Amino acid sequence: MAVFEGTFTHNPSLLRFALVIARFNDLVTDKLLSGCQDCLKRHGVDINPSGTQVDYVWVPGSFEVPLVARKLAFSGRYDAVICLGAIIRGQTPHFDYVAAEAAKGIAAASFQSGVPVIFGILTADTMQQALERAGIKSNHGWNYAQNALEMASLMYQLNGKLSSSGYDGYVEQTQILPGDRPENIISSNPVATEVQNKQE
Repeated sequence: MAVFEGTFTHNPSLLRFALVIARFNDLVTDKLLSGCQDCLKRHGVDINPSGTQVDYVWVPGSFEVPLVARKLAFSGRYDAVICLGAIIRGQTPHFDYVAAEAAKGIAAASFQSGVPVIFGILTADTMQQALERAGIKSNHGWNYAQNALEMASLMYQLNGKLSSSGYDGYVEQTQILPGDRPENIISSNPVATEVQNKQE
């Protein structure tokens, strides 16, 4: 038997990330993005939008984040998707609906695709609470990036172990588009695609 644990130094220059950022409450989300970028850069990831490692996608608000995150996760281009947003409680139930659907949608995107999709949506009662978690006291954006690095590393280890043991666990992680021929099937996991190609 073995012990698997993600690291922050697993060939970071080879990893690819997508960041989905909500514009709403951008006073907070901009700070989360800065913290996230700082962490990735300090761990050897090229955060330049013109580079080959990180893509940035802006959406109107946190409610729209899961749809885009799911599409990116299923593209097979990324080792992890990081979702950034801020939902601040107001005087109506709107907060509860948006927060619940964002959480469920992001979890579903990760579960369905087999790609780590990091929940980086701050939920706070006040703007002050949100700002404290986005840089005044600590920046949770850094933590979200660390989670992405660790999970990307862990999934590489697990996928390698499962494929070498003969376990075919990638069928559920494959997106078959209408009218697609087998050679056009898009795997949600780059490692799975590589293994499949070698077997063929």
